[in-house]
Amino acid sequence: MSLYVTELRRLAKRRLTRLLLVLLVLGLAGVATAFSFSSHKLSKEVVAEAQAKADADYQRELANWQRNVADCDAAKARGDQNTEDRYGPNCGRDWQPQPEMFDPKWNLPYQFDFRGEFPMFIAVFAGALALFAFIVGASFVGAEWSTGGMMNLLLWRPKRLAVLGTKLAALLTTVLGVSLVLGAFWTLAFWLVGSYRGTTAKVTAGVWRSLGLDGLRAVGIILAVGAVAFALASLGRHTAMALGAAVAVFAISEIGIRIAVGVLSVPFGGRYVLSTYAQAWFMKKAQLLDYQACEFTKGQCQPAELVLTWQDSALVFGLGGALALVAAFWSMRRRDIA
Repeated sequence: MSLYVTELRRLAKRRLTRLLLVLLVLGLAGVATAFSFSSHKLSKEVVAEAQAKADADYQRELANWQRNVADCDAAKARGDQNTEDRYGPNCGRDWQPQPEMFDPKWNLPYQFDFRGEFPMFIAVFAGALALFAFIVGASFVGAEWSTGGMMNLLLWRPKRLAVLGTKLAALLTTVLGVSLVLGAFWTLAFWLVGSYRGTTAKVTAGVWRSLGLDGLRAVGIILAVGAVAFALASLGRHTAMALGAAVAVFAISEIGIRIAVGVLSVPFGGRYVLSTYAQAWFMKKAQLLDYQACEFTKGQCQPAELVLTWQDSALVFGLGGALALVAAFWSMRRRDIA
């Protein structure tokens, strides 16, 4: 039996992997199910009811306005000098309600739009799968080091880099398979929500291509997170190393750097924060504005603008992941195994 197949089976049989997979499936299914109940199909009857309510609201406000104008005229006729304070200039005649002020859309229940909203749910899916990949990736190699399983494996297969590379390949293959299968069901679930409790209007071939590219970016970040977690746990020879590093990076990037760039008034401080690149990765771009050069006392100001694209995010995340993997393989080759 090949080492690759052995590692695939070892990963699949781990209790943590199975537990996390069950929790992941239940969580995604729960989100899709709960969301389906919040969406409503806008039938002709529902639209007509919303229009009727808008018309009724308009007629009610119009009647109130007419009554206030009549009361103001009557007060003026009695010699009241405070009508402007109570009813406004010209007895409020300039404030007559207009039908366009009462949009029937405001009375409609929420309807899920697959074309406009599903990209957001791709990002939600990527976040859930990235967490799964991180924990599974870190524990897969971290547990091997902490329990002595890696040393036993190297006695059987003494080629260090081949062993570590095979483990990484098994992890990424598993994560990729889980992502593709669950991603297909995730897409199907929201397509059904849109079909039966929302709308799938204007979903053209071009829209599907765009969603496919969003899905590819989601799979890319999921695999990158799993690989980085694997590398960090291998470097520290313990699962806690990856978890600790993740907490440290989050604290430094999202708290420390944000505070520092704010105190120092650094232009476009968001470009030094990882979450900005995550936003650019999923949304194709992230727009940063710098209002520091504006002097609003002199009038309106157009702030400076910096746009980060998903290509910038690919460079940042790709370089970070590559450095972590190179360090892990270098450490595997140079350090004492015992």
